[in-house]
Amino acid sequence: MTPTTAKGPRQRTWSALTVPQVRPVLEEYIESQDADPERRRELYRSLVTQYYDLATDFYEFGWGTSFHFAPRERGENLKASLLRHQHSLAAQLSLGPEMTVLDAGCGVGGPMGTFARHYGATMVGLNLNAYQIERAKHHTRDVASLCRFIHGDFMQIPEEDDRFDAAIAIESMCHAPDRGAVFAEILRVLRPGACFLGQEWCLTERFDPQDPEHQRIKRDILIGAGLPDLGDNAEVRAALAAAGFEILTEGDRAAESHPDTPWYRALQGRDLSLASIPRTPAGRALINMTLRVAQRLRLAPEGAAAVSTILNAGGDALVAGGRAGVFTPLYCFLARKPG
Repeated sequence: MTPTTAKGPRQRTWSALTVPQVRPVLEEYIESQDADPERRRELYRSLVTQYYDLATDFYEFGWGTSFHFAPRERGENLKASLLRHQHSLAAQLSLGPEMTVLDAGCGVGGPMGTFARHYGATMVGLNLNAYQIERAKHHTRDVASLCRFIHGDFMQIPEEDDRFDAAIAIESMCHAPDRGAVFAEILRVLRPGACFLGQEWCLTERFDPQDPEHQRIKRDILIGAGLPDLGDNAEVRAALAAAGFEILTEGDRAAESHPDTPWYRALQGRDLSLASIPRTPAGRALINMTLRVAQRLRLAPEGAAAVSTILNAGGDALVAGGRAGVFTPLYCFLARKPG
């Protein structure tokens, strides 16, 4: 990972952090993940902020600007599958130039850029992590007139009631400490009759809380992705209903992938291209080794390799969860605010 130069006094930085900050932020993040689920929910703001301060540059390096999964067709590469999936989400919302859309947990702006460029929608990205907003502004600079960003918490959206024509949350609600509360907040800012489209990380009905391997997979996903906890699709449906949404469609879209190209294929090392190398197990191991050497040579901050190790374990757990059928990142729903 290449350090960048901060504005103002010249100071080497790594991701969103100055070099001396990496190790203490990493230690605090690991300590918060060692807490029980209730305590992690209380710490969600620092958990999310620390995680993405540490991980965002790794994500961009290995995955691009769209931090999500998608069903993949046979012969389709990762980038093409992500873009096709974003267009399918836009079609569900009937996006158009007359619409103002909230992207709750907008990441670094990959989907926002797609929706603004191809559909002319005015996008408002909400993100708790300031560094990701900086990156999102950079990635959407060609459609800056259609993209606005809010540095804030989707548990308390700093917008008026009945403000948006639609809302979307792509693999971001898993960071919320209370899905019912966050869904109610999104309902509040939507205009009557407006739709909310979500893509959720969920445990499936195959998950057995008494199975040690299933518990290990869940634990590594929590740590590797900065999550307070993981629930199942029944919890998502119940939270939507409790918030007051009418559920129009819902289901796990992981089954739409071709058997030869499951949603987790990009993490398996089965994509053969130069761009895919950082996502493969061998590529991730090479990056980890390189970072350890760079730390000794003071070319990378102390703690960089440990961050890489955590993300690698999380990636392996996602593959294990997908292969065992106990986890999906593609539980999708379309819900409407009554009125």
